[in-house]
Amino acid sequence: MGPVRAVTAVGTMVVLAVAALSATQGRSNAVRAPEGRVVVGYASAADLTAALSAGHAVVVRRLAPLHVAELRATDPGALRHVPGIRFVQRPAARVSADVAPAVSLALSAASGSAWEWQYAAIGEAAVPDAVLRAASSVRIAVIDTGADVTAPDLAAKSPHAYNTRTGTADVRDENGHGTFVASLAAGSVTVGDGIAGSGGDAQLLIVKSGSSSGAFTDMDEAAGIIYAVDHGARIINLSVGGPATSTTERRAIGYAVQHGVLVVAAVGNEHTAGNPVEYPAALLQPAGSNGVGGDGLAVGASTQTGARAFFSNTGSWVSLAAPGENVFGDVSQLSSPLLYPRTALPGSQAGLYGYGSGTSFAAPQVAGAAALVWAANPSLTAQQVAAILKATASGAGHWTPELGFGVIDVAAAVARAQAGAAGVLLSGDRVANRVHLTWQGDASAYTLSLTIDAHAPRLVLTATPLTTTSLTLPRGHAYSFTVAALDAAGSPAATSVPLTFSVPAVRSRR
Repeated sequence: MGPVRAVTAVGTMVVLAVAALSATQGRSNAVRAPEGRVVVGYASAADLTAALSAGHAVVVRRLAPLHVAELRATDPGALRHVPGIRFVQRPAARVSADVAPAVSLALSAASGSAWEWQYAAIGEAAVPDAVLRAASSVRIAVIDTGADVTAPDLAAKSPHAYNTRTGTADVRDENGHGTFVASLAAGSVTVGDGIAGSGGDAQLLIVKSGSSSGAFTDMDEAAGIIYAVDHGARIINLSVGGPATSTTERRAIGYAVQHGVLVVAAVGNEHTAGNPVEYPAALLQPAGSNGVGGDGLAVGASTQTGARAFFSNTGSWVSLAAPGENVFGDVSQLSSPLLYPRTALPGSQAGLYGYGSGTSFAAPQVAGAAALVWAANPSLTAQQVAAILKATASGAGHWTPELGFGVIDVAAAVARAQAGAAGVLLSGDRVANRVHLTWQGDASAYTLSLTIDAHAPRLVLTATPLTTTSLTLPRGHAYSFTVAALDAAGSPAATSVPLTFSVPAVRSRR
């Protein structure tokens, strides 16, 4: 997320990189939408046509799956009175970080860092080779400032690339943020030059939505999400955030979730500047949930000792953590050496590398880990993948507002996913406050347990032959379900991975 400083603009977003202990300083530049630009939500194409006439407006960009359009209007106020127009909002301005996201080489040498210490810290080296290879069936989308696709670690993946602003495959990364993020999520583990990402052989989809300065709007973010979902991404990394959300952003996240995509976002670097709740992370792990349930993963940053990085935001909306202080990654050739200092990597024949800090760089490691969990057990749902990563993190099931359920342990998560494949598979979906659950396993009787808001679990069904049920849940709580298969003596023989849901206190539009 952005550097450690106060962010005061309502609805702003910052690129999630922090200048931890860097001597380079800078200022934030608010990205203001041009005068007369508005974002409208519409009920139908006919309603949008009527709005264009009423507001003397033209379409700048339309996101048809969300029923959202950005317009240039001479009379924006008139749009509010057009039947079928659900909302009229200004494009949510985001803030670009121009403070260096890299820490100095001197700090790395003083701390005794291995070049890519984060790889060992999350247990990546213990993941079976077969799982690393199987991840080739999973596509990770990095929605960011683009990427230097000539970097050896990225070029080896032959990434699919798309620029939502130009409609082309030109994703050149003059900023540098997206390149660093992409290398941590899905840098090749077989190229033999440079670093390795956490996603094994996972496919890489580079979606450039931000400008060279790192600026985004909610429309840019939403356009990237729609493209990623529609082009096969199972995991989306969003290393962007800000203190307010918008209807457009909520609809875009909902679109991904409804298509079974796991969305991973950074929680932000403003702990010393007010520790605000950040979005879209808090759409994925809602405030007040204490890590339970949610529609995705909100990721904080940890240090080499496994403690919280000083800049990483805290709160009830933190899911878990990954290394984010002084981690090693790829540097774009087009980025500024002042913002992304280059560090020589012994033995490397090509590419540029450096150190960086921020929750921006923790999130993609979780995205890569999710790809390996899915590779280990392709039958899992996005919610189950998230639940496994939480359950196997360093907190051993204990949640804190500093690190959520702790630092990810990729090897443990993969092992849990593989065990689930041979045990009980629980799946389900939620519509408003009603959930439908289905399970399967090699047993004639099962139990269904329910945990509400992280309290003690209770049995909902005991020794039942059923393999499906539907439940209506009170609003405003987080729920976690587990199914156990019973042996002939009535004792649990195998247990499913928990399946979690959050039911908003207000009526959901999903």
